[in-house]
Order: sequence, then C-alpha cells, then structure tokens
Amino acid sequence: MATVCHPASGEVTAEFAAVAKYYGVSVAVCPPRRGNRKGVVEKSNHTAAQRWWRTLPDETTVEAAQTGLDTFCRTRSDARIRPTADGRASVITAAAREPLTAPPAAPYPAILTETRQVSRQALVAWRGNQYSVPPEIAMSEVTGREALGDDHIDIATASGIVIARHRLAAPGSGAQVRDHGHVIALETLVLGPLQAVGVRIAARNESRPEKPHAPPHKHCATKSLVTPPPPMQRPR
Repeated sequence: MATVCHPASGEVTAEFAAVAKYYGVSVAVCPPRRGNRKGVVEKSNHTAAQRWWRTLPDETTVEAAQTGLDTFCRTRSDARIRPTADGRASVITAAAREPLTAPPAAPYPAILTETRQVSRQALVAWRGNQYSVPPEIAMSEVTGREALGDDHIDIATASGIVIARHRLAAPGSGAQVRDHGHVIALETLVLGPLQAVGVRIAARNESRPEKPHAPPHKHCATKSLVTPPPPMQRPR
C-alpha cells in the first residue's frame, strides 16, 4: 500500500496519481481496520483461485489459460447475483451499467531502475543479457534504466551521468551487446602493456650487433669418402 498511498495520511502518492491519470481511473483507498470491506475483494480472488486456477494442468499455455479464465468469468464468476441500488442483479449486468473506456495503446511510461555491478570485462547484466560500458568503471556500481515501451537501455553512474545506451536484446537470450568504442578501449587497456613490452624487446634485439660467423674447426672438416679398390684375383 505504501506504493499507492501514504500510510499515515491515506493520500495517494504523486507517482501513483500519475498512473491513475494516464489510464483515466479514480483511486479508492480502502480505509484501515475495515475487514468486511477488504474481505469482499479477497473472497473474489479466493473464488477464482479455488474454482479455476487449481483446475489448470501444468502444460497449459498462456493463451489457453486466458481463454479458460474468460470462459470462467462469463459462465460462473460474472453470473453471480449481487445486491445493487435497484435491487439484485448479476455481476455482468452491474458491470454493463458502468462501461470502461478503452485503455491507452501504449503502457504507462514507467522507468525501471536497478543497481548493477560491472564485471571485470566491463559488462552489465540486465534481464538475461549483458551490455558493455567503458572499461574505466569495471568492478564499480552503475544504475540501469529502462522505460516501458522503449527499445533501449541507459546505464548511468552513481552520480546520474549516462555513460552508455544500447538497444535492448530479447530478454533471456544471453546476448552480449558491445559498443564499438568500448571494444577498442578495452583492447587498448588490456593489450597496451603487452604491445609496449613487445616493442622494447624488438628494439633491444635490433640494437644488438650480429656476431661474425667463426670458421669451421679443423676437427669438424668433412671427410671424403674413398672407395676401396676391388680385390685382386689370382692367376690360373
């Protein structure tokens, strides 16, 4: 309830008031210590849970579950008789007297904000994927921001400075989204010292004079192969 209204005063919070205004609805906060009033809502949820939710098999898809819920509401839940100002009527009849307007085409532009730890590879985990940041802030905390309905994510520092923006990958796909500039900066940071060592070794080898080749040792001279003469034959 603290996300909807202030517990002390019962007034609606400014954040939730913006949501109610966007969808064109009014907020009726249930007063405290009113068990009978709250029980009406809880009983409706209990009825749906006991008579419909428990009957679903484990392999049911989301679409099939939605179809089953619509059928349950049309044949069972909405057919219940409730007292009204004019007497008694079914739930669906009372609801028809108070038609709802169509919801907005896009969801409320709420901003999801969470703190994340940057890995040693300068990557930030977000909804089953990883997004790159400058390597200078590896192993530090950043804030990820995603607005509902947008196709990108902003990554900001603790002070609120946005340091990276990426297009969102499919949630849970395990993708690594890297910016080209971040890749070059990471390679320079990692391979820079190794390249400097290689340059120093190459320069030291070039400055070393080559030694003249020594003449072969006399004991190492190659021996000529002498073919022995054929054996002498005795005269007959």
